[in-house]
Amino acid sequence: MSDPLYDDPEFLELYELFPRQQKGLAGAGEWPDLQALLPSVSNRSFLDLGCGFGWHTRWAAENGASRVLGLDASKKMLDRAIATTDNPAVEYRLTDLDNLDLEGETFDVVFSSLTLHYVADLDQLFTTTRAATAAGGSIVFNVEHPLMTGPTKLDAIDHHGTTVWPVDRYADEGPRTRTWLVEGVRKHHRTVASWVNGLIDAGYSIDRLVEWSPTSEQVAENPAWEIDRTRPPFLMVAAHV
Repeated sequence: MSDPLYDDPEFLELYELFPRQQKGLAGAGEWPDLQALLPSVSNRSFLDLGCGFGWHTRWAAENGASRVLGLDASKKMLDRAIATTDNPAVEYRLTDLDNLDLEGETFDVVFSSLTLHYVADLDQLFTTTRAATAAGGSIVFNVEHPLMTGPTKLDAIDHHGTTVWPVDRYADEGPRTRTWLVEGVRKHHRTVASWVNGLIDAGYSIDRLVEWSPTSEQVAENPAWEIDRTRPPFLMVAAHV
């Protein structure tokens, strides 16, 4: 997780071109469904693991969170988040999630968007967040779907006139090195069962699991998302203490 990928100038320049970074949450097609999994944050403390430019931390503060802490391993992204956040309830902290220390802190809502697939020791992270989740509190996150992190090659193929998404090495969990914007991007593949059971083993109770794909209406507005109707790009999970 300490990989300085998001501080690499070439990567960051390309990353900033994504609609979700240009438009914020309005550019993230999955956000309405992820938001629906979140409890009310009004007068509650909110922890954002991998906060990036701070889109979700600002959303939490704007919706009444009493305290918001955004953690990220990228100094450049945190610099941008700090520069674009004007709310005394929000704090940002440079943190490697593989060495997360929340001792003495508690949060009502633990949140993460498209970050935890970079974490090498997920069991340790869930143990740490569980210890810091207040009684009655929640954890909600989304990650790249295991159908995305597992295959050797991320390419759809034509099979007798039908577009299919080949899956191999699904049961072989562990790091995967990809070319994503730049070469050498490391992510960690886990099965759906491992994501869910990791939470259960840490002491959370599962509330909801969503394998997100865009609607037909969203695809009509964004034709490039058609492939995401073939296989879900994101896995969303909500759990509570």
